Amino acid sequence: QLQASGGGLVQPGGSLRLSCVASGFSFDNYAIGWLRQAPGKEREAVSCISSSGSGGNTYYPDSVKGRFTISRDNAKKTVYLQMNSLKPEDTAVYYCAADPGVCPVREYDYWGRGTQVTVSS
Repeated sequence: QLQASGGGLVQPGGSLRLSCVASGFSFDNYAIGWLRQAPGKEREAVSCISSSGSGGNTYYPDSVKGRFTISRDNAKKTVYLQMNSLKPEDTAVYYCAADPGVCPVREYDYWGRGTQVTVSS
């Protein structure tokens, strides 16, 4: 299971940190990603971090590069997404997902429920 939290309402230029807590699988061996979906838009991957054993590489699309940072704490089975300089176009439901592959991942095996992020003044 994956449980995402940390969403909320923030003003443009503000920051939020999302958390994703995992249970029920070998977290250390999985890549964890964050994806988002806004109303009427396709789902978009916004970050991914590979397992430490696979090198721990990270992936960001150009739309969030330099503003979002993904990190993982294997002891806590938690992945974080630090989002800075938020823009209204970042408004979406954010999901975390897990896969035994290496970032970037095309199709994730496990999905959590989303957390809403709204960027608005």
